[in-house]
Formats: sequence, C-alpha cells, structure tokens
Amino acid sequence: MKTLLKSEKLILRHQPGKGAWTYHLVIPGTKDIQGSWGEMKVSGTIDGYEFKDLNLAPVTNADKMISVNGTIRKAINKNGGDEVIVTMYMNSDNKLSSKDQLLDCFNDAGMLKDFKALPNDEQKEIITTILSQPNESRQEQKIMDVVKRLS
Repeated sequence: MKTLLKSEKLILRHQPGKGAWTYHLVIPGTKDIQGSWGEMKVSGTIDGYEFKDLNLAPVTNADKMISVNGTIRKAINKNGGDEVIVTMYMNSDNKLSSKDQLLDCFNDAGMLKDFKALPNDEQKEIITTILSQPNESRQEQKIMDVVKRLS
C-alpha cells in the first residue's frame, strides 16, 4: 500500500447541503493521482478510528477528498472545523506493469495462441494500450475487450 498521509493534521470541513460530502477531508498531495469515482480506495485512521475502503473522490484540478460520515464523526467525537490526525494508505492496485504479466493473463484465458497469431504491430498496440491504463479496473476492461474479440 502506498502511504498518502502519516499522522498528518487536517481540518474536518463542513459544507451544509452537500449530502454525503457535508463533512469531508481534503487530502493534500493527491491532485495528480489518476482515477475516477469508485476506482480509488483508501484505508487508514482518523484520530485512531480505523476505516477501510473509502472512496477517494476526484476533484477537478484539486486534491482529492473523502467523505467523513456520522459513524466516524461520532466515534472520534469531532465536528466541522475540528482538527483530526489522519494516516491514510492508497489500497494496493494490482495493475499489470509488464508485457509478461499481460501475456500470462491471455494464457490464463486460453487466448495466448490466438493473441500471438495477430500481426506484431497489432500485438504491440494492444500491449501498449492495456499497460498504459491508469488502474487495474481499466486494464481489466481492455483485456476483456481483446478476449471477446479473439474468441
């Protein structure tokens, strides 16, 4: 897991009328993390209260944020404007990082022979497209597209 924050002081923000986002934390240093809603999961602690698999919400051209629900606020006895101590980790992403890992996926799907029958330039384009995806979920979508096409 990648550490995003280690015992960092943040302010619990309160914006009335924002639904689940009425109480939230802005996570410094996360502006350049790539991913869309539901794809970026974080775990850690807020004032010692452990949370798992919260969505890190994308914000256009700004740091990401997490919603802090009533259960968490009650457990830590904090409200909007209060300071909290946050430790946070980006949940591990099993994103493929090499051609060999990708070929293993095609082999597991019983499609390696069909993939290798494609012209070399088409193989290279598929490999580049899949490995350049920002996360595991998008890679899986592209792999499934190729498997469907080959079957």
